[in-house]
Amino acid sequence: MMSYDEMANAIRALSMDAVEKAQSGHPGMPMGMADIATVLWKDFLKHNPSDPNWLNRDRFILSNGHGSMLQYALLHLTGYDLTLDDLKAFRQLHSKTPGHPEHGLTPGVETTTGPLGQGLANAVGMALAEKNLASIYNRPGFNLIDHYTYVFLGDGCLMEGISHEAASLAGSLGLGKLIALWDDNSISIDGPVHNWFRDDTPRRFEAYQWHVIRDVDGHNPEAIRRAIEEAQAEKNKPTLICCKTMIGFGAPRLANTAKAHGAPLGAEEIALAREKLRWRYAPFVIPEDIYAAWDARTQGDRMQKEWQALWSLYEKEFAVEAKELAQRYRKEPNEAWLAYSDTYIQSCQEKANKVATRKASLNALNAYGPLWPSLMGGSADLTESNLTWWEGSRILTAEEPEGNYIHFGVREFAMSAIANGLALHGGFIPYVGTFLTFLDYARNAVRLSAMMRAQVIYVYTHDSLGLGEDGPTHQPVEHATMLRITPHMSTWRPADEVETAVAWKMALQRLDGPTSLLLSRQALPALERSPETLAKVERGAYVIFDSPAFPSVILIATGSEVILAIHAAKILQQQGVSVRVVSMPCVDRFEAQSAEYKESVLPRKVLRRLAIEAGASAFWYRYVGLKGRVLGLDEFGVSAPAADAFKDYGFTTENIITQINLLLSEEL
Repeated sequence: MMSYDEMANAIRALSMDAVEKAQSGHPGMPMGMADIATVLWKDFLKHNPSDPNWLNRDRFILSNGHGSMLQYALLHLTGYDLTLDDLKAFRQLHSKTPGHPEHGLTPGVETTTGPLGQGLANAVGMALAEKNLASIYNRPGFNLIDHYTYVFLGDGCLMEGISHEAASLAGSLGLGKLIALWDDNSISIDGPVHNWFRDDTPRRFEAYQWHVIRDVDGHNPEAIRRAIEEAQAEKNKPTLICCKTMIGFGAPRLANTAKAHGAPLGAEEIALAREKLRWRYAPFVIPEDIYAAWDARTQGDRMQKEWQALWSLYEKEFAVEAKELAQRYRKEPNEAWLAYSDTYIQSCQEKANKVATRKASLNALNAYGPLWPSLMGGSADLTESNLTWWEGSRILTAEEPEGNYIHFGVREFAMSAIANGLALHGGFIPYVGTFLTFLDYARNAVRLSAMMRAQVIYVYTHDSLGLGEDGPTHQPVEHATMLRITPHMSTWRPADEVETAVAWKMALQRLDGPTSLLLSRQALPALERSPETLAKVERGAYVIFDSPAFPSVILIATGSEVILAIHAAKILQQQGVSVRVVSMPCVDRFEAQSAEYKESVLPRKVLRRLAIEAGASAFWYRYVGLKGRVLGLDEFGVSAPAADAFKDYGFTTENIITQINLLLSEEL
C-alpha cells in the first residue's frame, strides 16, 4: 500500500516544480498542508473527478488561495481534466492553472479565492445550502442531500475581518457539516506573526459556538484522520481543526521562514528538498504507482452511481419534490413564469402607483416569489428598511433550517460572500439587502460575484440624496458608477414600479452574473407609457417622452430624476424646444442592444445632451460627450430632508431648464 508520505510528497514536488518553472508563486503553503490534504482527499472527500458538478459531492474550498498549486496538484493526481502540461503552464497566459483558483476555469474549483477570508465565507454559504436543502427535500431513507463542506484556511484568512463575520454567523446557524482546517504555521509575508497576530484562535472560535479541535499535528496522518472523524461526529456545530504545520515542509533551509511563502525555492533548495523528502524523480515526473494510489475516478463513479440509484427511487416516491429540486439546480423557472411576469408588469403600468422603488421591489418579490422556490433572501440588519421580507419569507435558524430568509446581522461583507457560496453551491438564487452606501463594506465580495458570474441579486436601497436626514455618511455618490463599470455586473436604477418589476424579472432570468438594484427611499410617481414603450423597458434605455419634431436636445435620466426631466421637457416643449427624455435604468442592458436600436434612442447627430443623476457625474460623459452637460453630484451630500437636499444640489425642474438653455446657447 502506498504510504501517505509518498502521496503527500507528490503534491510537494509538483508544487515546487510548477512554481520554479513559472518563477512565480507560493510553494510554502502547499508543502506545509500536503499531509492534511492527502488524508482529507484520500480518506474522506466524496467527489467524482469524472463529473466535477455531481450534485451531492463534498465541497472543498481553498480559502488561502495563494497556495493554488496544492489544489491543482490534488485535481491532477485524483483524475480531473487537468493535465501535467496544465501544471507546467502554471500562472501562464490562458492556462487552466492561474495564480489563484478561478471558478469556471479549472474543473473541480468550487469558487474563486485569493482575497483572504472570503473562501471561508463562501464555505459558510455552501454548508448553509446543504443544510437547507436537506431539511426541505430529504425524506426517511432518502438522504438525497448529504455532503460536507471542507475549507482550508491560513493565518491571513483569520486576520481578515470577514472571518469574524462569517464564523460568527456559521456558529449561530449550527452548520455541523462545515469543517475548517487551519494551517497554523505562524508565518505570513512579513515574517513570524506573533508580533501582530496574538489571538487565542481556539477560544475565539469556541466563543462563536464552533467545535474546536486543538493542537493537531499537521504532519501526522493518523492525528489528522482522528481529527476529521471527530469533526464529522459533531452534528450541531461547525468544526475548526487547528493543524500545527511548517510552511515549506521539506525545504531544508527555507522551511519555517517567510521566504518559503511567496517565491520560488530555487534550484539548489529544491534539490536539497528532494533529497530530504527522498523524492528521487525528475521535475514533473510522478510514478505510475503513486498515480494509481491517488486516482479517485473509480470510487467517484461508484459513489455517484449509488446516489443516482437513490435519486431514481426518489423521483418515483416524491415526484413533485424531485421535479422542483431538479428545476432549482437547472435554474429553470416555473412554467407559468414568463406569462405571469409580463402580466404583472402590465398591471403595474395600469395601476400607476406612486411608490418608493424599494416598496416596488417588495411588491415584485410578493408577486414573483411564489414562482421561485430557489429564492433565499436576507438583509444586513436592515430588513424593515430594505423591504426584503416578502409574504412567503420564513426565518432560517439553526433550529429551523428549512427557512428562506437569513438575518445576517450587521455583516455586509460576509453576507455578500455567503450569498456567493449559496449561488455557487447550486439550487439557490440568493438576494441580499443593505443601503447602497454600505456596498463599500462588501465591495470585494461583490467584485468576486461578478468575476465568477454568480447569480446573486443585490438589493441596494436608499440610493441617493433622497434618503434625506441621515446625511452624507449614508448618501451614496460614487457607488452607482462603481457598479456600472464592474465587468459582468448588471445594474438597474429604476424610476418607478414598472421599471422595478422589469429589473427583478431580468435579474431572476439572468443566469450569467449578478444584478444590483438601486432603489429609492422616497416615493416616485408612475410614468406614462404606451404598450410599445412598455415593451422597451427591458432594453435598458428607451424614450419615455418625445416632442413631435426631431429632438434638438436629449435629456438622459435614471431613477428619481426621470420625473424631473419629464417635467422640464414639457415646459421646454411649450417654449418651442424640441426635447426627448430617455430613461436609462440599466446601462449594460442598453449596451447589449443592436446599433440600430441604440441609434433610435440616442441619435448621434443630436449633440446637445444633458444627463441627470444624483450621483457621480464622470460616468455620464460617455453619453453626453464633450458638447453635453451632466447634472450630477460630485460631493458627499448633506443632512437635510430629501426635498431640501435635492434642491440644494440643483436637482429641480428649474435648474434642468437652466442647464438646457445654457446648452442651447452654446455653439456646436
